[in-house]
Amino acid sequence: MPDRTTHSIAHFAASFMLGGLEGPLPPGDYDIDHDEELIEGMSRVAWRRVATFIHLPARAVKNPAISQLVAIDHLELETALKRDRENAA
Repeated sequence: MPDRTTHSIAHFAASFMLGGLEGPLPPGDYDIDHDEELIEGMSRVAWRRVATFIHLPARAVKNPAISQLVAIDHLELETALKRDRENAA
């Protein structure tokens, strides 16, 4: 089954928490990867998200020697982004 990875950037104005990570992460822009697989049997092209990953640390402090790719829950990421936008308003 074909699959793909799409990329986005998540911006946080304040520190935030995501399950499975130790302590809060600092504000900044974070690279996000979404792994998706093709849904077959459809009359149109459709993709299903199967995994989401965050690149640590944030983009502004990138150091290849200490970078990590960590699996996260996509819905938890969306909730954290929504909370961050609401608090910034």
